[in-house]
Amino acid sequence: MAGGRKSKKEGGKKAQKSTSNAFSMFDQNKIQEFKEAFSIMDQNRDGFINKIDLKDTYAALGIRDVSMDKLDAMVLEAPSAINFTVFLNMMADKLHGTDSEDVIVQAFKLLDPEQKGVIHKDYLSQLLMTQVDKFSKEEVEQMFEIAPIDVAGNLDYKALCYVITHGQEEE
Repeated sequence: MAGGRKSKKEGGKKAQKSTSNAFSMFDQNKIQEFKEAFSIMDQNRDGFINKIDLKDTYAALGIRDVSMDKLDAMVLEAPSAINFTVFLNMMADKLHGTDSEDVIVQAFKLLDPEQKGVIHKDYLSQLLMTQVDKFSKEEVEQMFEIAPIDVAGNLDYKALCYVITHGQEEE
């Protein structure tokens, strides 16, 4: 079963998220606690958590009947191999709650009755700045800086949802 230990590249197939915010979301004491938790779970001390590490962690806690399918599913929640930075980002997402891409797309679809995949930016601006959790003009402009908008002024909300949940691609 040594073959299971070698796979540092195990992880989800999603693009890696931007990591700049995770370290700023926690104070140094909390980051140290996460480092200690990561070290406990990184049973083979290779700098990555894989399914064998998770199995060994469960075993250390007295839980021996964890299925490999469940362990695979846990590892696949990560956007890439789980090093400390990826682990910290996952903790930030769990603790500070980012909805899944599908949930966000479904919310935008409510504003797109013809299911074209786009919403005009003026309509979206008006909604965001006049409804319950009102956005400021600056917040709307900030969103449009990362949102793909065509020449007709339509926002591709599926692409925006991808950026929200995966981060912008580095150029």
